[in-house]
Amino acid sequence: MKNQTPAQYYVSLLQHDLATFAGRCFLDLNPQTCLAINWHLEVIAAKLTAVQEGRIRRLIINLPPRHLKSLLASIAFPAWYLGHDPSAQILCVSYAQDLADKLARDCRGIMMSPWYQRIFPTRLAPHRQAVQEFITTRQGYRLATSTGGVLTGRGADIILIDDPLKPEEAVSDAQRQFANEWYDHTLYSRQNDKQHGAIVVIMQRLHEDDLVGHVLGQEPWEILSFPAIAEEDEEHRIETILGPRRFTRRLGEALHPDREPLEVLDHIRRTIGEYNFAGQYQQSPAPLGGGLVKAEWFKRYRENELPERFDRIVQSWDTANKATELSDFSVCTTWGVKDKNLFLLGVFRRRLEYPALKRAVREQQSLFGASEVLIEDKASGTQLIQELIHDGCYGVTRYQPTGDKTMRLHAQTAMIENGFVHIPETATWLAEYLHEMTVFPKGKHDDQADSTAQFLDWFKTPMPGWAFYELTRQRVQELEQCRKPPPVKTVWARGSMEWAAEQEKALSTAAPHPVPHIPPDGE
Repeated sequence: MKNQTPAQYYVSLLQHDLATFAGRCFLDLNPQTCLAINWHLEVIAAKLTAVQEGRIRRLIINLPPRHLKSLLASIAFPAWYLGHDPSAQILCVSYAQDLADKLARDCRGIMMSPWYQRIFPTRLAPHRQAVQEFITTRQGYRLATSTGGVLTGRGADIILIDDPLKPEEAVSDAQRQFANEWYDHTLYSRQNDKQHGAIVVIMQRLHEDDLVGHVLGQEPWEILSFPAIAEEDEEHRIETILGPRRFTRRLGEALHPDREPLEVLDHIRRTIGEYNFAGQYQQSPAPLGGGLVKAEWFKRYRENELPERFDRIVQSWDTANKATELSDFSVCTTWGVKDKNLFLLGVFRRRLEYPALKRAVREQQSLFGASEVLIEDKASGTQLIQELIHDGCYGVTRYQPTGDKTMRLHAQTAMIENGFVHIPETATWLAEYLHEMTVFPKGKHDDQADSTAQFLDWFKTPMPGWAFYELTRQRVQELEQCRKPPPVKTVWARGSMEWAAEQEKALSTAAPHPVPHIPPDGE
């Protein structure tokens, strides 16, 4: 690179240094954003360069969300690879087709940009530039698919797997098994040259048996892992066109402190919970140990510590299909809602035939004065909802679940861990409830856990008209406060007969407090 002008030197860097090339891609895709190239991007770029040169055939890269892994692995690297070898066939996988298409569209935009075409001779073939598969004039291509996609008759020199599973799907045994088996039975066989072909998996860890955990037992892999917070002193040595580089990080330091300093990471840990943070951010997925929820996460309350009034009282029903001895119970959990705090007020759990179940719903609603009654809209629940609504039972709400039971509870664990869910210090049903919650999904029964997850999911999802309901509730409280008489001045010794008589007189002659004007909506 001696005797080059600055412009020539920059072009040479773009051609031969993937980190520099990725930085230029970022600028093209995010023209209003300033990129600070962190050292971890240089290390990843060096490893991907080794893949392109044939020195690494199996590479796993684990790093936290939002650390530019997709920019490097799914956008910049395929474009750079095809720039050097326009006949290369590259297969890119993501967990969903719309995400795979978005990454492909960005990669195609880079390859069609004037600056790319100034530094590489590679060109896309006219009329063969579809997002899911764009082909070069030398018959190379970038093919985009999603986990579970059909790949019959297709092959690749290099397979890039970028987040094959959604975080919320990782706790589902069925979803993990589906992704792992698709890799084994479909994706792995798509290599054009099984002796020299390369596979790169770049993802955040989600579970002990996610794709990384699955493939590690099959063949040797080179692993590059970046915890968000260093768990030991680290040293990374790489070779670049500028010579050898050495990067170090001390125990407890953040991966990219300019973007996510320790205080931000600590807030994320509290928000998503220890289990999720251990996998997604620390790349050390912890075993569930038979339970998604720990007993110590629940806050305890005494009866005299309950709020004087709740914003809402909500009941969540998990209904069984039959009342046979071996079937599940029908369960109703009753919750008092006060701002963001949720108080478990009662648990009804019994095996019931349908007519008795219908009576129980009405009785429990009347007992607690519940304003909302959530019932899962499936099996016996569907008929129950229809008949209750027909009978004029107010507040009955259909609940449409998504995902399996484990996924639904897992999505709510951070709310419990962060102390928003309160349970009583003593109750006849408490021991049984805590046991089921803490052994789920390994326990014999799951109806109380299902009822709880249903309520927590409903609470996190804004209901239609909730803003109007909340405004009305606040205005009613303000109105009640305004109607209270003002405090009376004491001129006698407190407790004396004269003092008491003065208070009675003041109260009897006090004028009503003025009621504020409450404008209708829209004013």
